[in-house]
Amino acid sequence: MRRSIVLGCGAYLPKQVVSNEDLSRRIETSDEWIRQRTGIRQRHVAAEGEFTSHLALNASRNALQDAGCTADDIDVIVLATATPDNTFPATAARVQAGLGMTRGAAFDVQAVCSGFVYAMSIADNMIRLGQANTALVIGAETFSRILDWQDRATCVLFGDGAGAVVLQGAEGIGESSDRGILSTHLFSDGTGYEMLYVDGGPSTTGTSGHLRMQGREVFRHAVTRMAEAIEISLEANGLSTSDVDWVVPHQANIRIMDSMAKKLGLKPEQIVVTVDRQANTSAATIPLALAEANADGRLQPGQLVSLTAMGGGFTWGSVLLRW
Repeated sequence: MRRSIVLGCGAYLPKQVVSNEDLSRRIETSDEWIRQRTGIRQRHVAAEGEFTSHLALNASRNALQDAGCTADDIDVIVLATATPDNTFPATAARVQAGLGMTRGAAFDVQAVCSGFVYAMSIADNMIRLGQANTALVIGAETFSRILDWQDRATCVLFGDGAGAVVLQGAEGIGESSDRGILSTHLFSDGTGYEMLYVDGGPSTTGTSGHLRMQGREVFRHAVTRMAEAIEISLEANGLSTSDVDWVVPHQANIRIMDSMAKKLGLKPEQIVVTVDRQANTSAATIPLALAEANADGRLQPGQLVSLTAMGGGFTWGSVLLRW
């Protein structure tokens, strides 16, 4: 069986750091209020003139270097983002040009915070089918551009950043001991559309709009759906939570991650956490966390790693892989 193995990871965060104290000088909030409810203490914000494509390109270059590859080795770029540079063309096309690629394919995927899981699934399927041998999968966002900075319930939650991984095809024996992606699982439920959305768009208001969220409903769905997605992936591969070494979840809120871990019977130290320093970077949270855990040596060959996310739509899903 053909598998998609992770060859390398890369990350990029804008230089500008905005602390909770900084926000408290702009809106009615406090460091204590934000930390108690979310676990967030700071976030990175893109500079003026710094676009999603710039963040994605930097993360991609770092991923290629970590993988020991060049742009010439890449057959397809799949970029997950809800904050593209332009309505069209795809932001992935800008990354492709920035890397000097003139072959292969490049396109965007929009599943908001679940975007990277969706992008991994697409790239994995292309590799399994032989449509590509090496894929660059990116999650990149500049959510600071769609926030209402007077809405303290939402603006404190998000940040900007980008992460990327290089996937490459390799032969496995078709068992859960194989290295690489074992399975991916994608879900959506459009009845949750108005619980987490942006109140603008090309065909409605002609503007980009601002993010709106029903926080309690999103929290409840996130805990349930992300845990379910992990359980489904384990069952599909004849595995259990006791086999899991690491969970790299979407980084929306530390309380969501703690509740999910408790629901699955996992130890808190098995959850890779970056939300405290990076806040919610939507599609970029999982690849950013992967890059950090890979760089500091937590992820070791042979370990079972579960990726899971939930985002607007509602969308959710999981990726189960052996490092």
